[in-house]
This record gives sequence, structure tokens and C-alpha cells, in this order.
Amino acid sequence: MGNTLGLAPMGALPRRSPRREEPLPNPGSFDELHRLCKDVFPTQMEGVKLVVNKVLSSHFQVAHTVHMSALGLPGYHLHAVYAGDSQLSPSEVFPTVVGDMDSSGSLNAQVLLLLAERLRAKAVFQTQQAKFLTWQFDGEYRGDDYTATLTLGNPDLIGESVIMVAHFLQSLTHRLVLGGELVYHRRPGEEGAILTLAGKYSALHWEATLNVGSGGAHASYYHRANEQVQVGVEFEANTRLQDTTFSFGYHLTLPQANMVFRGLVDSNWCVGAVLEKKMPPLPVTLALGAFLNHWRNRFHCGFSITVG
Repeated sequence: MGNTLGLAPMGALPRRSPRREEPLPNPGSFDELHRLCKDVFPTQMEGVKLVVNKVLSSHFQVAHTVHMSALGLPGYHLHAVYAGDSQLSPSEVFPTVVGDMDSSGSLNAQVLLLLAERLRAKAVFQTQQAKFLTWQFDGEYRGDDYTATLTLGNPDLIGESVIMVAHFLQSLTHRLVLGGELVYHRRPGEEGAILTLAGKYSALHWEATLNVGSGGAHASYYHRANEQVQVGVEFEANTRLQDTTFSFGYHLTLPQANMVFRGLVDSNWCVGAVLEKKMPPLPVTLALGAFLNHWRNRFHCGFSITVG
């Protein structure tokens, strides 16, 4: 009697449906390859700084900064940010307009636009009082597992000068990303190109990145030991300046004390640290930093208060 019920014969193994492989992730932007390692290191502080942040609406916020330093004249900065309604991720909102103007009238501005679902555009302008210093235009296309970017810097059709930068990143596996950068510059009497290859390997708790080309090499290693401790190691070699730097940084978070401590030591005999302390329930953050360069016998210290 035949197997009318369609059951598998005794002793036969059941058929398994083919396993679907997860698609490769997008590698992100070329400029963010070393971001995790760089975030570990402290930002140098000097003088006294007061920052007041004010959220005017769900789309608009401003910040007032007063900086007093022994190295220069006291300065004031007005920082304004407009964020639109299109949010692709917690850190990506389109359109976004960012502007920063100081007391002398110099302006730094950025405009981020989402032209299509995968196409982003950015424009950067920098002026010194009434004179343009830098203007830059970026176009970035993000595929399923790759990112391609083209940048035009200071294009001048009359003077026949331009800087073009092309970036490409490809995810080969879920952990390995390879790509490159091609920089082409042209000005009257001078023309050249620099090619740089890049690679990044990401594990569960660490990440290693390497850029190497005719202009030099840049390597970084980031490791997250636990929820409180992060460390970073960075190596930079510049063939044009004949300079090599090795840096070690660490990031310590103490959530119970609302404190964050960052420190660094590098091969130029520079030691520095920044301590940040939040003061709940007040919206106030205090920061104290000190940096000492033993080789040049220079010492800088700073203190800042951030409200909002």
C-alpha cells in the first residue's frame, strides 16, 4: 500500500530548508573609519569656557559660547542647528543646517540634504570675516553593502584649480571592510594624485583600522573592555613631513558618580586628561582638563561649564 499521506519513510532524514544568509551591512562613510578610536581621546582644553545650550523647538536649537584664553583675545561664538523631519537613524536627520559664527564675523556652515533614499549631499562653507576661505560639496551614495563618495573642494573654473576626492568602501564580510581614497588636486603649474588603501576589521569587543598610501599610514585599534572602560591606540606616519606619532588613549565612565574621564599619552612626550562631571538634577556639566608637553615644555589647562 503506497504512502498516501505523504510522510517521509522510516529512517529517512527530514529535508532542511536552505539557510538564508544575512545581507552584508553598509560600511558607512570613509571619514568615520577611525571614529571609535578617536572618540576615546580627550579634546585639548585651554582657558575658561562657558557654553549655554537652548532648545527653541523640536527642530531648532542654539548655543552661546564665551571663551577666555591667555593665548588670545576673549571670543564669543553663536552656534545654531536646524534639524528637519526625515530621521533615518538617531544620528542622521535631514535636512540639517549647522552654523557657527564668532564675534569677528567669521562663519562655518554645513548643509546636509537627503536627495533620495540612498543619496546624500553636503555643502560646507567657511569664511573669515567677509572673505571666503573654503567651499566644499559632497555627494554620497549608500548601497546595500558599499558606499561611494565624491567631494569637490574649492572649485575655481576661472583659476583652473580644484581638489577632487573619491572614496569607496565595500563590505566583504560582516566583519571585514575594504576600500580606498583617491585625492586629485590641480592648480596653475601643479597637478598630482594620491591613492590610499583602507581596511577595517570589526569584532565583538574590538576594532582595527588601517589606511596606507603614498602620503603615509594611519592605523588605529579600539577595544571595549567592559561598559566602563574603553581604550584606543593610534599610529600616524606622514611621509611629507617626515613625522611619526604613536598615541594611547583611555576612556573611563563612572555612571554612579556621573563622571567621564579621558586621558592620553603619546610619543611626543605629551600627557593629558579631561574630567567631566554632570550635576543632576541641574542641567550642568563641568569639565576640567590639563595637558603637558614635556618635549616643548608647554602646559595648558582649561575649565568649562556647559548649561543645557
